[in-house]
Amino acid sequence: MNREELAADLARGTPVKSCFHRNRCPMLLLGVCFLILVPARGAWAWTEHPLVIRETLASFPEVQDAGLVKAESLDAFLMAEEKGLVKLLEDEEAWARKGLAWYRPLPEGLRFRATGNARDVRQRFCHAIRINPHARLGLYLQFVPTVPTGEGRSITPDRLTFLKDLTEWKKTRFAELGEGEMVSPSDVVTTASDEPDFGLDIGLYEDNGTAIGTLYGFGKQPFGNPNLEYSSQGPFHMGYYHEAWIVGALAGFVKQTYPEHRIHLYRTLSVHAFRTGHDYWGWRFMGIGLHYLMDMNLPYHSTLLPGVSTPRMLWINTLDLVWVSGPKAGAIQLVSNRHTALEAFQQAVMQEAYRQGHGDDSPLFQSLRTISDCPAWDDRMVRDVITARSNSLAAKADRVVEETLPARWVSDPTFELGTSPELYDVMTVMRREGGDKAVEKATGLLREMLEPLPGYVCSYARGILADASRLPARPE
Repeated sequence: MNREELAADLARGTPVKSCFHRNRCPMLLLGVCFLILVPARGAWAWTEHPLVIRETLASFPEVQDAGLVKAESLDAFLMAEEKGLVKLLEDEEAWARKGLAWYRPLPEGLRFRATGNARDVRQRFCHAIRINPHARLGLYLQFVPTVPTGEGRSITPDRLTFLKDLTEWKKTRFAELGEGEMVSPSDVVTTASDEPDFGLDIGLYEDNGTAIGTLYGFGKQPFGNPNLEYSSQGPFHMGYYHEAWIVGALAGFVKQTYPEHRIHLYRTLSVHAFRTGHDYWGWRFMGIGLHYLMDMNLPYHSTLLPGVSTPRMLWINTLDLVWVSGPKAGAIQLVSNRHTALEAFQQAVMQEAYRQGHGDDSPLFQSLRTISDCPAWDDRMVRDVITARSNSLAAKADRVVEETLPARWVSDPTFELGTSPELYDVMTVMRREGGDKAVEKATGLLREMLEPLPGYVCSYARGILADASRLPARPE
């Protein structure tokens, strides 16, 4: 039995002791057992992406100075561009097969074809780019705190997604957008930056218990718990490109991730939409692509277990092989809790700044509005620049989270933060236990992590606009 088969065996839940009964190599087991060290709640990154991206776009003239665009339904865009999308998506598939080592090819029967049938065009498109066809993809806007939604237009998040757990958006406000309504590009990009977390990448693997999972050809979910709703999107939102060589050598399946594919796909669709006069979808596809780019800027999405060294991972896996499972379970729980706590703090501290009108004075917001560098976009940037930096901050991020967030949340391996109501009162708990100094230190960590993001966003967005010949003339 080869390494891939053994990894799949463990993913299905084969007890570790049976591996010994089959005389499999213990060292190999150390590698493949990294599979079950990946926290199940690893699919989220920045909670409520618009809180972050709106500030970044504030100092981006190509977005702020662009004129209003007419909202257009996805079906209308697809029917208008049906023939052109055939060649576009064929070329995109060829790029992915050539450039992405772990890419699972699109099954031949799912290739996009121009049939002229408006009734199933959306399903054909969803199948061709392999996203969940139950994704609503409607016309709407998502707002940060204090921005008015408009009288009579508010809608609840259940109108926007098929997902069951909507607690992440319980304080978020949405408004319905009408076909043909004029809207600012900044609002379109900001709204779309959260859209992938509304279910685009949910249930795509064959062991997720969905019809599309058996259709799409991605195989079994490479890591995480395939039975948990949000876990199934993890491999599309995480990129482990900078782990120790032994992890790559013995647990190669952690490399089977797709953020580079998603970032390139939506960039390609954005350029095409702009070139063909569908500006609304040019901006919206741009925003969707930026979601994955932003995810790669978070250490918990570019590092398997921040704060846990490779030797320690090997050691706790060794203990688990002889049925001493406590250290492994504790490591998983702590990393999962710290990941969750950091996301909750990020959302809360930014919402608070908006509501109290402190955005202009916030060093965090000021850093998001500062574009210090905007290099030409390159497809290798995700791997060589963005995740390289976020991975290098992983140990520090984990240490600061441990020092500043409530101790029970981040240092007690018996506590499950994800289901605790305390999670949604993070600022009160932090100030009670650590005071303003804890909040300031954790905010400083966020600022350090987010500091390069405006440059990444600028590179991606300006590259799209340049390729679509949509960059305005700039004064000499």
